[in-house]
Amino acid sequence: MQARLKQIGDNTDIKEITSISGGDINKAFYVKTEIREYFVKKNINVPADFFKIEADGLERLRATETIRVPEVYHVDIASGNEEIYLIMEWVGGEKSTATGKILGEKLAELHLSETDGLYGMSGTTFVGEITQENDWDDDWLYYYREKRLGAQLELGTRNGTIRGERRKQLEKLLMKLENYIPKNPRVSLLHGDLWGGNWITGPGGEPYLIDPSVVYGDHLFEIAFTELFGGFPADFYQSYQDSFPLADYYEEVKPLYQLFYLLVHLNLFGEGYGGSVDRIVGRYV
Repeated sequence: MQARLKQIGDNTDIKEITSISGGDINKAFYVKTEIREYFVKKNINVPADFFKIEADGLERLRATETIRVPEVYHVDIASGNEEIYLIMEWVGGEKSTATGKILGEKLAELHLSETDGLYGMSGTTFVGEITQENDWDDDWLYYYREKRLGAQLELGTRNGTIRGERRKQLEKLLMKLENYIPKNPRVSLLHGDLWGGNWITGPGGEPYLIDPSVVYGDHLFEIAFTELFGGFPADFYQSYQDSFPLADYYEEVKPLYQLFYLLVHLNLFGEGYGGSVDRIVGRYV
């Protein structure tokens, strides 16, 4: 770690290293030198560009000049089965009474920022440890059906979490998806994995986004996930809607957008999420 800090111009001694809990995938640390505080992730036996893709996602969000993200100082690309590091700005602060409101406003600004008008993403991204293959498309319905729900169906079929009646019902749902998911909603840059643990508070109560899995798509997809596991205050939703009102059909499509993340959790963590998947599918099939 010291060698990597020197690469970014910090030649001072490390004064403190503290392990940080909460992540399922990486080991994480608070690191303090004589001149700066860092948030450091490390991992081994992951794809070579695992951290590079995360760093690229953060930079894509930063470039919109809307919501705050940590600055990336150093990212490793693996050349073998070696430890790789991602070194970022340490972000620390206390929530203020305005934090939720600011988060809603800034997320809406992100979703309203200018795009090239296509859905999807180039190359590979990750949601948790699951690899997502992407492409650009002018049809959101097609992208969501094939690259998101369909990809999780294929993965679950291979690993045994989706089989029998569950598989049949999911296949039927994919055939009917055009009745619910719009083909051409406004194209928004999305964080892509925005649960309550992926936003933090910085100085002055300013919200920051972390751990993105960026994609261009329907902003309702993002908002639906924020409601799945909680972690967002009521004033977040009000301030978001004040800036970017939700479509009248949001409540109808919300479970279908939450279904993707439940399939991800089913494939990552097992049958504890199976009942939730089945209930959503049963509502539409």
